[in-house]
Amino acid sequence: MSGPKPYGSTLMAPGEVWLVGAGPGDPDLLTRKAEKLIRAADVVFFDALVGPGVLDLIPSGVERVSVGKRSGRHSKAQGSIDDLLLEAARAGKRVVRLKGGDPSIFGRSAEEMDHLTAAGVAVRICPGVTTASAAAASGLASLTLRGVARGLTLVTAHLKAGEPLKLDWETLARPGGTLGVYMGRAAAGEIGRSLIAAGRDPDTPVMIAVNVSLPNERLIRGKLSALAFLVATISDDDPTLLLIGEAVEARPELVREVAKMADAIA
Repeated sequence: MSGPKPYGSTLMAPGEVWLVGAGPGDPDLLTRKAEKLIRAADVVFFDALVGPGVLDLIPSGVERVSVGKRSGRHSKAQGSIDDLLLEAARAGKRVVRLKGGDPSIFGRSAEEMDHLTAAGVAVRICPGVTTASAAAASGLASLTLRGVARGLTLVTAHLKAGEPLKLDWETLARPGGTLGVYMGRAAAGEIGRSLIAAGRDPDTPVMIAVNVSLPNERLIRGKLSALAFLVATISDDDPTLLLIGEAVEARPELVREVAKMADAIA
């Protein structure tokens, strides 16, 4: 009787590329499929925001290539990353492109898929936990709330140097929803002022999530009018998400009850 087939023969063929969501950083938030793909790969191209615990799951014999991009310090241009993926696939390698969060949420997955498929390379996506979901979980909050937040809007404030932040502020300022702003630390002051100018209540609750799901995670709560002040102590190197809306308002009574239950279990 033959033994079990290796992961690579069932999940990923030679010359195939998988865009894999690494989640917000905590390896326990990886999907089981993502971990299998990482272990099946011949080469893993990974972003700067992929958590160290996730990288530890890459087997010792697997080639690792850092293609991380951080604000103002790009180690690889997107075109170069596209070409590296294509080169590895054409060499017959099983390729994992490991992306922080979910590949399809501000992960440039479409650009990489277009480049690869145009060259005849098979490419697939393994979704991951996006930072907004993980941040809400850490803060014991809900991104939607019946009768309060009927929708969720995710935007990015990441800009090229000197590029103005152009968003539909009137739409984003409408009540009745939660706004999540990825990479919003540097533009927090402008975001707060623009939303208030467009009609959002200055007292709207905000939750600033830093290093989500990692041991050094920080959650900072306050009001929209104080957004610029609230981010003042956050380092340029700390990945930061802004959550804005009534649904993310702090609920001290819930925090106390959860703490009591945790103490009882301990």
